[in-house]
Amino acid sequence: MARIVMKFGGTSMAGIERIRNVAARVKCEVEAGHEVAVVVSAMAGETDRLVGFCREASSLYDPQEYDVVVSAGEQITSGLLAITLQAMGVPARSWLGWQLPIHTDTAFAKARIGEIDTTALDQSLASGVVAVIPGFQGVAEGNRVTTLGRGGSDTSAVAVAAAMKAERCDIYTDVDGVYTTDPRIVPRARKLSKVTYEEMLELASVGAKVLQTRSVGLAMKEQVRVRVLSSFDDARDEDGHRGTLIVGEEEIDDMERQLITGIAHDKNEAKITLTAVPDRPGAVGAIFAPLADAGINVDMIVQNIAHSTGSTDVTFTVPSADLARSLDVLEKASGEIGYGNLVHDTRVAKISVVGVGMRSHAGVASTMFQTLGARGINILAITTSEIKVSVLIEEDYTELAVRVLHTAYGLDAEAA
Repeated sequence: MARIVMKFGGTSMAGIERIRNVAARVKCEVEAGHEVAVVVSAMAGETDRLVGFCREASSLYDPQEYDVVVSAGEQITSGLLAITLQAMGVPARSWLGWQLPIHTDTAFAKARIGEIDTTALDQSLASGVVAVIPGFQGVAEGNRVTTLGRGGSDTSAVAVAAAMKAERCDIYTDVDGVYTTDPRIVPRARKLSKVTYEEMLELASVGAKVLQTRSVGLAMKEQVRVRVLSSFDDARDEDGHRGTLIVGEEEIDDMERQLITGIAHDKNEAKITLTAVPDRPGAVGAIFAPLADAGINVDMIVQNIAHSTGSTDVTFTVPSADLARSLDVLEKASGEIGYGNLVHDTRVAKISVVGVGMRSHAGVASTMFQTLGARGINILAITTSEIKVSVLIEEDYTELAVRVLHTAYGLDAEAA
């Protein structure tokens, strides 16, 4: 008998029939002798609807009351799933964030989990009762309801799994695992049986939509084994496994390891260029300090060789959603920075290749650059980490770049 956490996303909970499908999956695990905690998201589209109500009520809404409103979606699905399980003869009860409790800080709408008291949860599981927990929500000092930010139910599930020392955390989604790239772009993309925490963290941060970045980081920190699998498809790979396991590097056999694990793309990037920036100490700091103070994350940075005039151009990227705020911050700091022109472009995309095999193999970056160059795709910016190379290109070339790189690194599946 093992303890497991099962997390179901919004598409899995979209209506009573789908909730019955979820309940049937939970019942199978219970009948297999496992102690089960289930973390659920709101029904698909429900959180957006509730956010819309808040914005209609006031453009300057109180974040504390916003959290009260938007957390309601998960409360509804947790109660409905508990009712459905009971109707199937499975003992179950719902536990709201404040009832466990799941303690968070007071950063409303983007709270971070501090600790989870599992005393009552442990007793309930030991008595054979399935615990149904709404994702995305917690409680802060003063007993105020908090939410963890969009996609926060993944983080809730991993945190609960860590607190209750679960054998694994199963994340059920509308895809059947992690692929070498988006199969909608490359039909011959392969489903991966195992991916390391580091690789999944990089893939999530550069555009892969399978898991929330925070949840992967927490899983790596707490060493929670995570499995990504479909709510709607029970297909297994040739080894009889379902989904993709996210685990430590030590769990992946050398025979299973490959140079590149996956290729991700992200069109939610905006490029900003400041021209004629004075080439003097502290000039670059004057650009990025106010952006950091405004909570804006800067990704790629390129500084050109200084002109004979004693100035240089600085190019960098920010999330598209932060572009307007970034331009406002830079314009207000223009006197201190002393740049010439401020130019921006949203018609760009970031393409990334990720794999722990890069640590021990040379030539990954050169293969990427040569492959893109051969197809006439110009590189606008580059950034790297130990296991990742990312380039910025024109948005129109996104799908072509993903396809040719997928082939160049030998990731295409064999033809059926």
